[in-house]
Parts: sequence; structure tokens; C-alpha cells
Amino acid sequence: MNNFTKITFALVAFLSIVSCGDKRSRSVQYMPDMYVSVPYEPNGETGINGEPSNLKPVEGSVARGQVPYDYPNTNDGYDAALKNLKSPLEKNDENLAKGKVMYGIYCATCHGTKGDGNGVLAQREKFNGVPNYKDRAITEGSTYHVIMYGRNLMGSHSSQLTIAERWQIVHYVDKLRNDLLK
Repeated sequence: MNNFTKITFALVAFLSIVSCGDKRSRSVQYMPDMYVSVPYEPNGETGINGEPSNLKPVEGSVARGQVPYDYPNTNDGYDAALKNLKSPLEKNDENLAKGKVMYGIYCATCHGTKGDGNGVLAQREKFNGVPNYKDRAITEGSTYHVIMYGRNLMGSHSSQLTIAERWQIVHYVDKLRNDLLK
């Protein structure tokens, strides 16, 4: 017999002896981290070494990369945004072009490509009463507020759009409204 066969035979014999032991207790732990896991308690209870495992963020904290929006989702918040909120972005051709692209993706299906409330879904009568921009007293602030929270049948788009994209759409909606008023 060659050495490989002898080693294989010895290994099989050893494993069969080890595996034939007491079935109620483990003789060998292949991956001890799988058998003895770190215990964590839900909802901020203490885990290993008495350290909290799941804490809520401190009140008033803001997620990295986010900017707080100070207007509440109320009629008073809408009125305040209508009167006071102004765009921080420069009104230029680049922002207008990006706003047009985002408007085409998120807004035109209901509001129409011209902002006249005659989008594809309105034509198919899926949503009735989509407003025409010229019929509404809207400002940059009110448009941004509606994108943030939604209004009436329109839902919020804040989770799909970055802050800059929202303001770019606002610039484009303002352009469409001015075109309709001419």
C-alpha cells in the first residue's frame, strides 16, 4: 500500500471513532462562532459586555448628507413655504435642463409635458382633476413643499429625488407656468 492510502484509511478510522461517541454532546466544534453566538437583546436592551445593541438616534439628529426641512406637513406649513421658501440653486440653463429631464420622469405622466394637467394618466382618466399650473397661485416654495410632502391625490416624491433634483424640477415647473401664462 502506498502512503496516501494509509493516511486516508487512518483518517477515516479516526473520524468514525470520534463520530461514534455520545450523541447528546458535541465532541468537536467546527465553527465555534456558529455554536456560541453573541446574544443581543431587541430594542436597545443590553447585549454583550452590557453595551446597548440597538439605540434610537438622538432627537434632532440629521442623517449624513441630509438637510432638515423646516416646514411641517400642514396647511400652515404649505402657506409658509408658499410665502417664504426660495430656491438655493442658481437659475441657469443646466439646472433647467436637468429639471426638464426629472419632470419628464416624475411629473409629466400626470401634469403633462406643458404643465397643463393633461398628462397620459389624466387623458386615460386614471386621475381626474390634475391641476393646470396657470390656474394655481404657486411659487417656488409651494412647488417644493408639494414635491416634499404631496398634496391632495399627489404623493410625496422626496424619497425618489435628491434636494438638488427637487429644486431643478421647481425651476422647470416655474418655466412651464410662465409659458402657460403668456
